Amino acid sequence: MIPNQWYVVLESKELKKNKPLRITRFSEPLALWRDENNKVCCIADRCCHRGVSLSCGKIINGKLECPFHGFIYDKSGKVLMIPANGKNKPAPETMKVKSYKTFEAYGLIWLWWGDEDKTTEEPFFFRELADFSYSSFKDHWGVHYSRAIENQLDVVHLPFVHKSTIGRGNKTLVNGPVVVRDKELITFYVNNVEDDGKTIPLKPDEIVDYEKLFHLQFHFPNIWQNYISDKIRAFAAFVPVDEENSIIYIRYYQRMLKIPVLRELFNYIGKLSSIVILRQDKRVVITQLPKKSAVRMDERLVMGDKPIIEYRKHRNELIESNPEVNQF
Repeated sequence: MIPNQWYVVLESKELKKNKPLRITRFSEPLALWRDENNKVCCIADRCCHRGVSLSCGKIINGKLECPFHGFIYDKSGKVLMIPANGKNKPAPETMKVKSYKTFEAYGLIWLWWGDEDKTTEEPFFFRELADFSYSSFKDHWGVHYSRAIENQLDVVHLPFVHKSTIGRGNKTLVNGPVVVRDKELITFYVNNVEDDGKTIPLKPDEIVDYEKLFHLQFHFPNIWQNYISDKIRAFAAFVPVDEENSIIYIRYYQRMLKIPVLRELFNYIGKLSSIVILRQDKRVVITQLPKKSAVRMDERLVMGDKPIIEYRKHRNELIESNPEVNQF
């Protein structure tokens, strides 16, 4: 995990108004709920009293009630009231659990993982997508989230894993790719062509006018977009569950059609296509070992792996810049 980052952890529609939700993220069980103002609250899903799951409780006036002994928790993780001690007796300051800051926008919920005093005001999102409509789905993968991310940075696999979909045309020879990093945003420009048996792949610095090429973008720590065209995009959030599991949220964005019925039909077809493509990836990626990537592993990378190399290098830099935060 890269510490001190905003991570997409959930879609807004999954967290209902009057029901707590238990999720596992960063190898930790978490309890989420909405308060009286519909704001997202998140605390550790383990009562400080007897260790019961707080997400099994209920929401009382925007606070979370433990199902075992009725302790009332606020969004900061502090116990406000212990029924057995009476309503008029304040709960000890030591009665609390860890809390997490949250942010909600664009139908997504972010969670800050790291030091509270380093929290930035608002997480990054591809804001231009706010003008698009979308359809979405999620999929569970039995790999560390870093492996799932690397798959979407991999331009070499397309003609082999996706022969029947986006890899049609047998474009096995990879020029470059050109990789540009601007702070936490990695943009990579793709130029795959058919191999005529004579051509030698161009090195990244030999590709002219690369900005005109098809490109994809990844923003740390866990969101990505495929810039298919000005009017069609694919978006993904790679959500860390634990060392060997992740959840991928895929969205198909478009702004070609605005008539409600046609728009929803087009979005639905786009979603079905995205599912087929993602499942082609999944079939292969879940067999990779180890399940978690690192800067140096028992691999022999090639020039076409440049986006993955850049991702690993910067990911490692971000982790090493925050050595005091627990990693997984």
